[in-house]
Amino acid sequence: MKALRITALLACLPFVAQAEQVGEVGVDWVGNDIIIEAIADPDVEGVTCHIAYFDRGIIDRLSKGNWFEDPSNASIACRQTGPITLGDIDMDEDGEDVFRTSRSIILKSLRVKRIYDEANRTLIYVAHAAELSDGSAKVSISTVPLYQPGQTD
Repeated sequence: MKALRITALLACLPFVAQAEQVGEVGVDWVGNDIIIEAIADPDVEGVTCHIAYFDRGIIDRLSKGNWFEDPSNASIACRQTGPITLGDIDMDEDGEDVFRTSRSIILKSLRVKRIYDEANRTLIYVAHAAELSDGSAKVSISTVPLYQPGQTD
């Protein structure tokens, strides 16, 4: 019965894309790395975003504290990787989450939000941190134009 309730709860949550690690760059001798992940937009076929973020190593965590927390900053680049087909996307100016992952036990998450700029026929992807207590000014943005040469509409 408990498994049925959990399954029902998960079915009510909005679908958020899963990331696939495609690269890792060693930053220093204490095990800090930059992780690069690919995220296919679940509602826009033909668009893939690559996000890079800092992952603290064990030595850094032990020496500086904040054992369960990673930095909030990230970089994002989104590109057309095939024919683009818009699915059922949110068209209002608030957009919708495409991806999110925890950056601490409960207080901080890294999110990618998609906003559709209808006037300019462009998808905007924003990577930002969301924190329970404070917002974060660390933001990265990428755009994917939907214009196709020869297209008249």
